Amino acid sequence: MAQVSPTFSPLYRQIKDLIMQGLASGEWRPGEAIPSEAELAIRFNVSQGTVRKAIDEMAAENLVVRKQGKGTYVASHNDPRAFFRFLRVVPNEGGVSVPQSVPLECWRAKAGQEAARILDIAPGAPITIVRRVLKFNGKPVVLDEIYLPGEIFQGLSLEILQEYQGSIYSLFETRFGVRMIRAEERIRAVAADRASAEQLAVEEGSPLLSVERVTYTYGDKPVEWRRGLYATAEHYYLNELN
Repeated sequence: MAQVSPTFSPLYRQIKDLIMQGLASGEWRPGEAIPSEAELAIRFNVSQGTVRKAIDEMAAENLVVRKQGKGTYVASHNDPRAFFRFLRVVPNEGGVSVPQSVPLECWRAKAGQEAARILDIAPGAPITIVRRVLKFNGKPVVLDEIYLPGEIFQGLSLEILQEYQGSIYSLFETRFGVRMIRAEERIRAVAADRASAEQLAVEEGSPLLSVERVTYTYGDKPVEWRRGLYATAEHYYLNELN
């Protein structure tokens, strides 16, 4: 029987993992500067080039942001440049349009089998469910239903959602210490039912885009399951493949 060779991890990847542990533990918080490449090289007893390669990869993954002449900072959802990383809705005529988030409901519930599986929590564990509409230039375009682990987002309420002025991910980062790192999405075409047609101001049966998203924080931990319905008469979903 052939023996399986141990998986080899390049040194720069090992350094990247160590820096990621610092981010996950809160040693360096969103928006804060991390030590210089020279300081990290001394700390981890490696060359500065190895550290640079690790940080290059982290910058490409939007985990850190390089600021010329200032250093490298932990990426933050409070940075305006990060706003559109997870928002892919673009007007048909192009350009950038910042939506208005209109929270509709926020309530506590117990996780069913599907939510428990997706969020990697026990069935029956507490979850928080948020329903909201995103409006572009006053017109409803997106209807979201968002499922969150209740233990992580304790205290989230409709009042908090209504009062907060930034993006919902900025709120999660600022108030609950949760930073969204990456997401997986499944997209398909659906027809508007009566409830979604009413919220999105379209005819029942109109074509909508269904976008189901699972979002992860550090350690590849799922912290959000989002089911969105998009009205695409005047907008489209932009996905840039690099």
